[in-house]
Amino acid sequence: MKKIIFILMLLLLSSQLAHSQFGRNGYLGRQRTAIPRGPEPEPKKPEPKTAEEMVEEEMPKLTEALELNDFEQAVVSSILTKYLKQRIELQILELPADKMRESLEKISINQSKELEEGLPVEKYEAFVDLQENGYNSKKNKKKKKKKKKT
Repeated sequence: MKKIIFILMLLLLSSQLAHSQFGRNGYLGRQRTAIPRGPEPEPKKPEPKTAEEMVEEEMPKLTEALELNDFEQAVVSSILTKYLKQRIELQILELPADKMRESLEKISINQSKELEEGLPVEKYEAFVDLQENGYNSKKNKKKKKKKKKT
């Protein structure tokens, strides 16, 4: 009798052991550990771009659209970087809306004056046109002319 109980206990324990090791379906599953996990690290937010990085990113488009030479590129790049830094500093200050608007207008006026002084007239006017209409305006004009010809 003791032998039968011993064998039954042994079978019961071995089935429990197999079940905990391989799961119900007999497949080796994910093992649980007694070690608690710490909080999952939060994904890092990308750092905001600097004024230099933003201007550097836009310069190829500007150079192509305005057909700038190396000297003009350097002038435009330095002016845009200077005034973009000022705009970023204003955003950090979080001024009231009316003061923010007034400051941004002053920055725009100063930027325009410097660009006008640093660029030939036709390239400055093209730059202003580009600011108002975006990069596609020059391409759209070419497409319209092509459509009229055909």
